Amino acid sequence: MDQSPHIQAARRYPLLDDAQGFGTAILLVGLGLAMLRSAHLLTGGLPGLAFLLNYASGWSLGWTLLIVNLPFIALGWRAFGLQFTWKTLLVVAGLSLSVEGIGEALGVHPAHPLFAAVAGGLLIGVGLLVLFRHGASLGGFGVLALFLQRRYGWSAGAVQMACDAAIVASAFALVEPSRVGWSIVSAVMVNLVLMWNHRPGAPSLREIKEPDAGPR
Repeated sequence: MDQSPHIQAARRYPLLDDAQGFGTAILLVGLGLAMLRSAHLLTGGLPGLAFLLNYASGWSLGWTLLIVNLPFIALGWRAFGLQFTWKTLLVVAGLSLSVEGIGEALGVHPAHPLFAAVAGGLLIGVGLLVLFRHGASLGGFGVLALFLQRRYGWSAGAVQMACDAAIVASAFALVEPSRVGWSIVSAVMVNLVLMWNHRPGAPSLREIKEPDAGPR
């Protein structure tokens, strides 16, 4: 789910614009994670690993997400630079501190797995789009994938797919098979949102101009 290899060079926004973007993304991703958790599902990437550790040990989902992400954020410093690193660290820390509270405030009751998988995946995907727009991400395996691609020429997509497959395979030990299937649906929804909406050269609202009406 991390999708860091898809990050393009982001334009610089004023600090206030970045702040509202990060806040919006944290809320959207937090709602998506709360939706998945209510149905005892998970997703790909580092959030999926954090879910597994949470289900297995009862550790706080938020703190687990932060701790397992720290090595990848440090690696991101080398792969993406300081600006990407501090933004990503800020977002991951904000999500880690708020994800439990978002779930409690929402008062999510156990949702139907289909609804949780689709809605949760869509929310997370849109949240990631906002982060990419502001030059940040949720860190995770995507950073490792890009590093290995640059250093050794490995396919970033293949590395990330292998990491996601390992997370899903591990889930069979903790989650019933049907829930694993719905979790795959959630990961697919995240990636579909990114594939459909995060394309090189896509115009922004600021770049869209009204059609020339011609002489009157």
